[in-house]
Amino acid sequence: MTCYEELKARGLIAQVTNEEEISKMINEGKATFYIGFDPTADSLHVGHFMALCLMKRLQMAGNKPIALVGGGTGYIGDPSGRTDMRSMMTPETIQHNCDCFKKQMERFIEFGPGKAQMVNNAEWLLKLNYIELLREVGACFSVNNMLRAECYKQRMEKGLSFLEFNYMIMQSYDFYYLFQHYGCNMQFGGDDQWSNMLGGTELIRRKLGKDAHAMTITLLLNSEGKKMGKTASGAVWLDPNKTSPYDFYQYWRNVDDADVLKCLRMLTFLPLEQIDEMDKWEGAQLNQAKEILAFELTKLVHGEEEAEKAQQSAKALFAGGGSSADMPCTHLTDAQFADGKIGVLNLLTACGLCASNGEARRLVQQGGISVNDAKVTAADAVFEKDAFAGDGIVIKKGKKVFHRACLD
Repeated sequence: MTCYEELKARGLIAQVTNEEEISKMINEGKATFYIGFDPTADSLHVGHFMALCLMKRLQMAGNKPIALVGGGTGYIGDPSGRTDMRSMMTPETIQHNCDCFKKQMERFIEFGPGKAQMVNNAEWLLKLNYIELLREVGACFSVNNMLRAECYKQRMEKGLSFLEFNYMIMQSYDFYYLFQHYGCNMQFGGDDQWSNMLGGTELIRRKLGKDAHAMTITLLLNSEGKKMGKTASGAVWLDPNKTSPYDFYQYWRNVDDADVLKCLRMLTFLPLEQIDEMDKWEGAQLNQAKEILAFELTKLVHGEEEAEKAQQSAKALFAGGGSSADMPCTHLTDAQFADGKIGVLNLLTACGLCASNGEARRLVQQGGISVNDAKVTAADAVFEKDAFAGDGIVIKKGKKVFHRACLD
């Protein structure tokens, strides 16, 4: 099976502009491709997994990845998938986030001469002269066509700023610049980026002629992949200081039955033949498949040692033989107690087990919370501060999530 055929078999390819030529370039290791990452946080999250794994697969086949961090476009903000405008970030914050991305990406792809590159589009976007940009690039874009793009249509009712309206032009210019200065001949992105990516391909053709080779591919379900990065309690980060290896493992261990094989195909490097065998698994065997998924992805991000620790801790806790030391822990401060007490709803949100008091209330009312093995049935239940001394208390959410809370 060729590299491109495997990408399709794993469900990673949604749309392409020229499949015959794209597959030939990828299979022969002649693609220099880029994928963009918005530096909106100081850590990547699991919604970036698909792109990171794709970069790794293509590099293993001899192709050259360019990880483009949007230090320049970060000043504008991508309107795709949003109902409001992003808050503006300072240059210092953007640069810090870009530096953090590089460290995390190094677990997936190899940087160096002739290998992967990390490029910041601030290098060229911040130097652009506005009048020159309008004359050179703006003339190549039809406002009518831009407004038909889904990323803009969904924002028109609530308001689209002129600042954000420029995002497509900026992203298109990225491909144009990378094509000319870095030999980049291919771009990958999520299905929500299709219009922006086509804009870059068209810009190259209009400026450099029809013979210019610039290819476009979108990843299947990448917008869904971004949703993977969010849970009820927030984002699932690749940074162990934000999401512990144990919590990271547990996130994948608890995926829906319907998603486990899809995730195994798209995100792990297990042979397809091995994954196809799991298609026959049912019932308890699906839990084994989830354990394989969780272990493989935790190993990829945090290393084999941390993956083994997380798996052992999870199995021990699930079997009832684990200790509180195996659990993720939230350290509460004095300020979180009122008159020496904390309510169960505030406790659950403070520990990141629920996103809001409303969600915590519903979970308690449905019998989904236990504290120190005692079911909590009242939404107005409170806990004395003294109970959190020493090893603290153990909270159980549902059947599989264990969490410890103690005093800071």
